[in-house]
Parts: sequence; C-alpha cells; structure tokens
Amino acid sequence: MRRITAGLFIALDGVVENPQDWHFPYYNDEMGVAVDAQLGSADTLLLGRKTYDSFAGAWPEREQAGGPDAEFGRKLGDARKVVVSTQELTFTWRNSERLRGDLIAGATALKQESGGDIGISGSVSVVRALLGAGLIDELHLLVHPIAVRSGLRLFDDADTPLPLTLLRSTAFRTGVVHSVYGPGQALQGEYEQAKLHLPHERN
Repeated sequence: MRRITAGLFIALDGVVENPQDWHFPYYNDEMGVAVDAQLGSADTLLLGRKTYDSFAGAWPEREQAGGPDAEFGRKLGDARKVVVSTQELTFTWRNSERLRGDLIAGATALKQESGGDIGISGSVSVVRALLGAGLIDELHLLVHPIAVRSGLRLFDDADTPLPLTLLRSTAFRTGVVHSVYGPGQALQGEYEQAKLHLPHERN
C-alpha cells in the first residue's frame, strides 16, 4: 500500500498560515533536502484547492525560467496532482485532476493504487481530515524558532486528543527542527505513576 506523507512549515506556536511571510529566512540547504525528500520524491500530490492555486500560479513559471528552482518545479509538474475541491475546476498545469467524491474514500483509494508516495504540502484542512482518519503515514513538521502569534494553527479544537508517534527528529543549523510523526496510541498514566520517575535520593 502506498504511503501518504504530509509536510508543513510551522511556527513554535502552531501557526501554519502564510509561511511565506516568516519562514524564508530559515530556508537553507538542509531544509531543501528535507522538502525534496518528502514532496519532490512523491509521484502523486494531494492538495487542497488554495495550496494548488498557489503552486500552479508559481511553479510552472519557475520551471520555465530555468533558474536554480527549475528542477524542483519540473518534479512538481511531472507529478500527478489530485486537487481536493467541491467545485469544478479548470486546469492549466499539466497532470492535474480533481478528486471526485468524499475525501476520505478518495484518499483511501489512492493509497490502494500502485505507485510511489502520495505527498501533501500545506493543505491544512486536508491534513486535519486525513490525520483524524488515520490515513497519514508520516507528518513532517518543520518547526521554526519563531512565534508568529496570529493566524491559522495546524490543530483545531476537538473533543478527543490525537496521539502521534515521533519517528525521527533532526535539528538544522538555523534552529529549525524537522520532526516526523506517525500514527500513535493514547497512553495511560496518572501522577502516582509519574512521581516514581522524579529525582530522589537513594539510600
């Protein structure tokens, strides 16, 4: 079964909105490698409409311009792009299509197809829904050492917690921490158990 990986630029306070306003000073070669490994290696992209519109408005021109980002633009252009939208869409970027029907059912069907990873970038509402359904195999959070203090946060209010498992974590020279999470299980325990691990003198 194919994996779904999601990548987001996120501030210390959980803000993921408008990362172009605050994350570029932290973008270095380490982050470039991480983004390419998660998104550039996927042969299918699953994107919310707003994220897709942003990508489609920038990456085809960057690819055509032939600059240092043209190769990444080519990868995105060559990938199959499945757009989550309730509206009919007209596409000008190659290999683009609209996801038909229910998001969870559609994502489940994509995972069962043959092929490589399915990559998500941004697309917060899509990530939230797929996390809740247990369909995201790897959640890549590039945590920036800044509190933006306003804007949309990744996790919204809900009645139940969402446990995750830390798969790996790497600190970049800029102070950005790349943490990768997978599905987790809720842990049980109270203070009576926790206090056993407090520092204490041994006789």
